[in-house]
Amino acid sequence: MREIGAGLAGALILFFARFITAVRGRWDGVAPTDEQRIYFANHASHGDFVLIWTVLPRRLRFATRPVAGSDYWLKSGLRRFIGCDVFNAVLIDRDHVTRTTDPIAQMTEALDAGSSLIVFPEGTRNTTDAPLLPFKSGLFHLAQARPNVALVPVWIDNLNRVMPKGEFVPVPLVCTVTFGAALSVVEGETKQNFLARAEAALLALSPKANAS
Repeated sequence: MREIGAGLAGALILFFARFITAVRGRWDGVAPTDEQRIYFANHASHGDFVLIWTVLPRRLRFATRPVAGSDYWLKSGLRRFIGCDVFNAVLIDRDHVTRTTDPIAQMTEALDAGSSLIVFPEGTRNTTDAPLLPFKSGLFHLAQARPNVALVPVWIDNLNRVMPKGEFVPVPLVCTVTFGAALSVVEGETKQNFLARAEAALLALSPKANAS
């Protein structure tokens, strides 16, 4: 029954996300193929991974697991059900003090099981005026650990305006999820250079970059 409930909840979330945001997926430099991938995206809302999941083709959607903070998704029974049962999220303890499992090990375990991942290299939601927060080192270490998995940048536009911080009623607006060309870590590349290249690839997909 729990599995049936999770399926129904997923369908409802899918419908709601499409109804509120009229979300559109743009595949710019990459196609929606069955290749295993690490999708890395900008992070402005708790609903970010929902939009990415929504625009993925169905066959890819259920093979793709979001990576999210356990502090948020285990806070209540409802959140736990959505995070664990509906989205099958890889839940990471972001507190270095209480953490008992290496986040990179958790993610590589999911990749080795055949899943693709959705990650947010900024590490937390960006509530500043800057287009991106500096990337944490996790994306680099993950790319090094599994260099054969394609890294696909994904820019989510407008969701922070649909669900402003502190608000509970979404504002209907059109959102766009843009997938860019895949990249990989280059042998001998430093962490600093890789993260700068990954940030640049993601920023290049933003509407402001394309408007200039």
